[in-house]
Amino acid sequence: MTGAELLAEATRALSAADIPDPGRDARRLLAHVLKVPPVRLTLFLPEPVDPELTVIYRVMVERRCENVPISQLTGRRMFYGREFLVTRDVLDPRPETEILVEAALGGPVTRFLDLGTGSGCIALSLAAEVPEATGIATDLSLDAIEVAFWNRNALGLTDRVAFLEGSWFAPLAADQRFDLIVSNPPYISAAEMAGLAPDVRDHEPRMALSDDGDGLTAYRAIASGAARHLVPGGRLLLEIGWSQGDAVRALLHDAGLSGIEVLPDLDGRDRVVAARL
Repeated sequence: MTGAELLAEATRALSAADIPDPGRDARRLLAHVLKVPPVRLTLFLPEPVDPELTVIYRVMVERRCENVPISQLTGRRMFYGREFLVTRDVLDPRPETEILVEAALGGPVTRFLDLGTGSGCIALSLAAEVPEATGIATDLSLDAIEVAFWNRNALGLTDRVAFLEGSWFAPLAADQRFDLIVSNPPYISAAEMAGLAPDVRDHEPRMALSDDGDGLTAYRAIASGAARHLVPGGRLLLEIGWSQGDAVRALLHDAGLSGIEVLPDLDGRDRVVAARL
């Protein structure tokens, strides 16, 4: 079969499985299998596809029909202009999280801390963007840290970012302080989990999505320890769910932080809470 015929077949299958934007996903998977840039895929569509690659493509389409995320099928995800390894052990980096990185880069970044780093996409993006910056990133999941190690090595940042296993501030020494602390913690409440898209709810690590409570557990932990690990004037930036701005703002205020503001995403929804010590 030609690439065009395979693409049409895959699009029909994905559409029948109620996958959002089936044509886009069909193209992304075909470009991955053929090892061509997605923007150049059209040039290859008239050509016959090797039978072995056809089998591989159909298997990947079938798995996508089962709501397996595209990034877990291809093993890669672009974030802030760089490619990151992604597995089912880490949260799929999302465009909304780039708002957090952009806000962090809007101020001084010399020594930073990333809490709940997952794939390492936030910490490694900061280090890559600010050559003089160094940082530490923590995560409770050793599997996630292994993914972050791989991404760090692939980006050539082995001497710039250290990854430590443990919950939030626990792996740090009591006197370690930073001019920037960032985090995209689990903020989906237990009540909201059932309403997530199947490719998120069923295939991404639950501990990176939800606290199985009210969605604010991580913010309480971070707020309680932030002042001990920020230098005077240091900044704290947290990604939040769209309805959590007021609650997180109150937690940071009660923890003694100031200059608190809520930053919107491109859709105008609350996305990042920023504060200073």
